[in-house]
Amino acid sequence: MTLQAPASVASDRTFSDRLAAARDGLAARDADALLLGIGSDLRYLTGYAAHPTERLTLLVLPSHGTPALIAPRLEALAAAASPAGVAGDVEVVAWDETDDPATVVAQRLRTALGEAPAGRLLVDRGLWGMHVLALQRELPGSAFGLATEVTRELRIVKGADEIERLRAAAHAADRVIDQVTHGPLVGRTEADVSREIGERLVAEGHQVAAFAIVASGPNSASPHHAASRRVIQPGEPIVLDIGGTLDGYCSDITRTVWVTGGIAANAPSDEFLTVYELVRAANAAATAAVRPDAACEGLDELARRIIRDGGYGDAFIHRLGHGIGLDGHEDPYLVADSAEALGPGMAFSIEPGIYLDGRFGVRIEDIVVCGAGGPDVLNEAPRELLVVDG
Repeated sequence: MTLQAPASVASDRTFSDRLAAARDGLAARDADALLLGIGSDLRYLTGYAAHPTERLTLLVLPSHGTPALIAPRLEALAAAASPAGVAGDVEVVAWDETDDPATVVAQRLRTALGEAPAGRLLVDRGLWGMHVLALQRELPGSAFGLATEVTRELRIVKGADEIERLRAAAHAADRVIDQVTHGPLVGRTEADVSREIGERLVAEGHQVAAFAIVASGPNSASPHHAASRRVIQPGEPIVLDIGGTLDGYCSDITRTVWVTGGIAANAPSDEFLTVYELVRAANAAATAAVRPDAACEGLDELARRIIRDGGYGDAFIHRLGHGIGLDGHEDPYLVADSAEALGPGMAFSIEPGIYLDGRFGVRIEDIVVCGAGGPDVLNEAPRELLVVDG
């Protein structure tokens, strides 16, 4: 049984343009070829959303010569039907079950680069170790590095079409948050609510519902809590962190709600309200500070300082945010040791949180794009505390 692959990636920048830009990146880094296996880099450069499999599929982009998409014979038609394949930007080279695909790759490189290529080959960081070892065996004179030397720079700035796909994914997730928070919650298990979220994400257009964290009561103090059989009780918070992929691009939103069960005495405590407002203020301040040339570590410190000054600095236990695009987590990272400056078109989460072990947690997360004049906030779900009957 095969798994559904993510949607192929369309773009207002052609795949031919992307391949040419990657080849320019190879020249700038004195590298001879880019070798990309199944994953987001392959989708970015060719639009090919290959099925995850142990059989080697590899884009071979040499510094000169025709790019090749090396694929197992049973996947060759799908590879040829990819946008880059249809446009003739890559030549599809099929290998049979009795072939050694590493040998096929090595032969392709020798044809493009010469009989004994001995330069630098940049390999996809997600390529399986067995494939990397086989390539090293077939190309003993080559030095291997990471493809991110080239692909990071290409992907970190999103084009206008990519931003609109991220916006569509964000709005779909917004709608799911609204639907779930106004539906029945009290008396249900976290796992049941999580299942509903996944179904609603797909109903709102997502091809894949990647995660649906439902962390109630004391579980809300665990940032990556796995939805459990715990029954949601009145008079407690629920952290909802949900996301998936729509048209190949990712959504990711977190909202924290409080359920009362319809009983006034179950209203949130003063301390919870204080914590919530600190997190909301940190989210708002960091978002407002987004602009070109703002340092990632500066945004992290701005949010962290608000929480620290409120007396909960030790309870903000993760970075402020992560990049997002074809992957749910990618560059840039908004973290204390990153002096990287933001640039127009960079997309990332802003998600401060406070977590009090055994008691409760609060997180508010939005996807934000750095615009030429400031922040472009993709999520529109309210950030004020939502107190519901549940």
